[in-house]
Amino acid sequence: MNKKRKRFLRVVIAVVSCVCILHGTARGEVETVWNKAVNICLECIGLG
Repeated sequence: MNKKRKRFLRVVIAVVSCVCILHGTARGEVETVWNKAVNICLECIGLG
């Protein structure tokens, strides 16, 4: 794979990732993800 194609794919993946993050944020999923992260820390790892 040449350098231009690799760079293009990296940019496309970065843009798609940003769009997905913004979409999830707009839908209000930040709170859901945060609650799951807190539960993992409190229940599985034993922090707190």
